[in-house]
Amino acid sequence: MLRQLNDRAALELLLSSGPLTRTQLGEATGLSKVTASQLLSRLEERELVHVVGTQAGGRGPNAALYAVVPSSAYVAALDVGPNQVTAAIADITGTIVTEVSIDPTDSDDPVAVVHTAVMKLVESAGVPLRRLTACVIGTPGVVDPRTGDVRFSFDLHSWHEGVLESLRTDLKRSVTIENDVNLAALAERTEGVARDATDFVLMWVGGGGGGVGMAIMLGDRIHRGRSGGAGEIGYLPVPGAPLPDDVGLPGGYQSLRSAYGKPSLAHGFQSLVGAREILALGAGHGLDGENVAGVLTAAREAGPKGDAFLQELAERIARGVASVCVVLDPGLVVLGGEAPRAGGVDLARRVARAAGRIGPNEPEVSISEIEGNPVLRGAVLAALKKAREEVFASTVE
Repeated sequence: MLRQLNDRAALELLLSSGPLTRTQLGEATGLSKVTASQLLSRLEERELVHVVGTQAGGRGPNAALYAVVPSSAYVAALDVGPNQVTAAIADITGTIVTEVSIDPTDSDDPVAVVHTAVMKLVESAGVPLRRLTACVIGTPGVVDPRTGDVRFSFDLHSWHEGVLESLRTDLKRSVTIENDVNLAALAERTEGVARDATDFVLMWVGGGGGGVGMAIMLGDRIHRGRSGGAGEIGYLPVPGAPLPDDVGLPGGYQSLRSAYGKPSLAHGFQSLVGAREILALGAGHGLDGENVAGVLTAAREAGPKGDAFLQELAERIARGVASVCVVLDPGLVVLGGEAPRAGGVDLARRVARAAGRIGPNEPEVSISEIEGNPVLRGAVLAALKKAREEVFASTVE
């Protein structure tokens, strides 16, 4: 067990600190030169580390530099939406090897969709399937923490109980399904604006799919709730948003038409800040755009007219932020999704001021710093954690 712990510590150090000499590794881990040499020999035999160069020292020969072998394992990450699946494959160091997209509407079977994406990934990357250790899938919906299956998804009707086990049987390796905003929060905590925050919430507003969601991290752990529904802020009743009863839906859902003329959920926080509602709000202020980003960009360049739109949008978002803060008081609220990215720091400041006027806990409000696809990046990070646990735990016979 001690050998295994030492091996794991050394591998994690090599991943985080780059190539190291035997002496540097020993000093950083507290191991003697003899123990460090034995450890590196053992990891070399397992093809987990290799020499990548040398470092000049004082007298004597140059010292060999050791690093983790990138091809020792690979992971697959998928961001599954109703109209597109984006997938990436990364090596054990976290480097993305390749990324692909497929159309999920070609099949109603989630297993077939994921299988197609994974096979396309390994083929494009030239990676042997046997080297693929773990797969993490992000989906919009409620994931039951007891079973790991999607319990409810407004957009993915074919994802249901039993899909996870079928995926594991089909791919014959570790597979995890996770809520997409939870994965984006993991990326934010690891590489984004929440790097120093053990408590924060990530609020997803006006994304490409139109949905509104939230991830809660408390004590450096995602808080899921008993049934996985923690963070489903789209259904939060807030001032200015109708309740199900108000639209003739006691205990149910209904698709109505917003002022912008597109189908929209008609109650809860999402009826104020969903993508279609933001487009409608923009139209009401004389700001037209093909998408949310276009409207926000136009608003930032439109002078007083745009300023009025941004203030009203910020006040809408602040209703949700203030509601969360009086219950959780997370300190940091990260805004993610298409609208906050386009609105930038100015929108974040407006939201913070408006939330401070509503409740006693004025939060720090920041915009997500994750470039590219935050859900996909979070899925990569989650898959890497699982793969490293599996690969690094088998270094000693």
